[in-house]
Amino acid sequence: MFELPSLHIKDTVSEQEWRIRVDLAACYRLVADMGWGDLIYTHISAKVPGTEHYLVNAFGLAFEEVTASNLVKVDLSGNIIGDSPYSINPAGFTIHSAIHEARKDAHCILHLHTKATIAVASCEGGLQPWSQYSLFSLPSLSYHGYEGLAVEDGERARLQSDLGETNHMLLHNHGGLTLGETVGDAFMRFYDLQRACEIQIELMQMNAPVIEIPETIVDNIYAQASKVHSGETGGQKAWPAMLRKAYRLDPGFCE
Repeated sequence: MFELPSLHIKDTVSEQEWRIRVDLAACYRLVADMGWGDLIYTHISAKVPGTEHYLVNAFGLAFEEVTASNLVKVDLSGNIIGDSPYSINPAGFTIHSAIHEARKDAHCILHLHTKATIAVASCEGGLQPWSQYSLFSLPSLSYHGYEGLAVEDGERARLQSDLGETNHMLLHNHGGLTLGETVGDAFMRFYDLQRACEIQIELMQMNAPVIEIPETIVDNIYAQASKVHSGETGGQKAWPAMLRKAYRLDPGFCE
């Protein structure tokens, strides 16, 4: 049986970097537990505080194998920083480096190929205002057209332009993406987007008329959501509970 290299780098990085590594590794484990993974083919990245470097999963590892120590540190040109026995996914580099370069507030980016986000992203009209969860995402939602595997450098500028200042994106025929100032913010935004897409698919399968939400309520919820899902009442509030869950699942992620 193939065994992964035993890496323990806590004493070689700053306290700030280690804290981000632990949060990011926990996020990978939680995504795996939620059933949002896609074998080894999707990516979550987090910026190393005070630098232009970011952390991402080693290409070839399952999400439940990610640890704080085996995350790979790279620069915006895709160069691996420090010693690592691993490489990174070229498609993951294109998407994450483009967004980290353009959005200085994007300290964490989740890009996942869940069935629900692919399905809704592949439908005419995209996400509909049919549930409370969709109203959390819609005020800051963008779309990006499918261009094949994201390995062409020319796609970077188009991805940056399509994303603009939004925090949620549906990539046509491809999946979903969220970003945030913390790992917790990005994770909770993806949770909302995923739930919104799941509910929309359920409603479409019911083939029954959907009760429309009055426009005045839609506008009010947009305003409420901007407060509820930011700062101390958003991802930063929910993340400690999610982190405790990651420790219960397997505390090995923080090695």
